[in-house]
Amino acid sequence: MDTEEKEMFKDLLWLNAVIATELIQITENTSQILRKQPPPDACLREHGEMRETAIAIAEKYRPGTALPAHLRGHQ
Repeated sequence: MDTEEKEMFKDLLWLNAVIATELIQITENTSQILRKQPPPDACLREHGEMRETAIAIAEKYRPGTALPAHLRGHQ
């Protein structure tokens, strides 16, 4: 695998982490709107764990982006 292909895969892994974490946030927001109350604590806890995993994957291949700060600022 050449350097360009490796960089492409790193970009794709990072982008997939962004998409995954934004989908988690959309799910939480939709749940809150439909329930007219925050999602269950268990869901928020598990979503937080999934976000941290996605951040770790993204940072492994594209360290130093704004993604961790952005995601940790989600409410």
